[in-house]
Amino acid sequence: MDSDIVFLFLQQGIASGLVTGSVYALLALALVIVFRTTDVANFAEGEFYMAAAYLAFFLIAIVGLPLWAAAPAMVALIAAASGLFQRVVLRRVAAARGVSVNLVIATLGLSYVLKGAVRATGFGDTPRSFPSVVPDGSVTLGQASLSYLDLAILVTALAVMAAFFAVFNLTRTGRAMRAVGMNRRAAQLVGINLGRTERLVWIFSGGISAIAAILIAPKLLMTAEMGGVVTLAFAAAIVGGFTSLPGAVVGGFIIGIAENLVGLFVSTRAITVAPFVIIMLVLIFKPQGLFGGRLRVRKV
Repeated sequence: MDSDIVFLFLQQGIASGLVTGSVYALLALALVIVFRTTDVANFAEGEFYMAAAYLAFFLIAIVGLPLWAAAPAMVALIAAASGLFQRVVLRRVAAARGVSVNLVIATLGLSYVLKGAVRATGFGDTPRSFPSVVPDGSVTLGQASLSYLDLAILVTALAVMAAFFAVFNLTRTGRAMRAVGMNRRAAQLVGINLGRTERLVWIFSGGISAIAAILIAPKLLMTAEMGGVVTLAFAAAIVGGFTSLPGAVVGGFIIGIAENLVGLFVSTRAITVAPFVIIMLVLIFKPQGLFGGRLRVRKV
């Protein structure tokens, strides 16, 4: 392969990978904040994302709301539904003091409920195209080309991640989340409301998933199975370290760039394999993930 073509593919793969990776990073961030604070792996994450995309489609294409009204309404509804699930279901499951896997099974059950609900409405019967929310056109960065939609996805995703990190690191709510994640009993002793903090974490997670959905939905065919993208979010979280928020972001970008480079240099058929090859390499050489740190015993 000619060196000019290699350089072009490299630039395009990285540029496109940053766009898709930013969405993976958002979803991985939503997974990690829940796991870090509550020790629950949320297997309903993909279905929150899927339901958010269909809700946005309904509000924009059927109800006729403009994007500036539909997007905040959809994010608020999905975030509230996520918090309600924690309050009504997970809190009761945790209070039963069964095995911790029951909480994971509850999230898995929710994923099937959401998927079935979308199918029951009739919207999930056939693939649908999300209405365009960004004007057509593209820009050239070096030799790489990105559409206006790609730029909007990347800039918005980075802004959302920056806003979340500001809340997590600089506010009382963020400090409460960090404290609960480090030591639940100690956090409770200093007056932190565990139930309220965990509910806020789920609300944040649902909201971030909803934002990821409205960003990427215009680039995909919408189906009831589109929540399968959460597999790549799990891959990103594992690569970065499942307890590290910066690691989730870096892992998302690594997975996104790797997918695009493999698609350009190897084969589009190999794209689905690339994330799992990366996971295997990370687990072999750094089992805690790139930013996971040392193994530690959590005090409860």
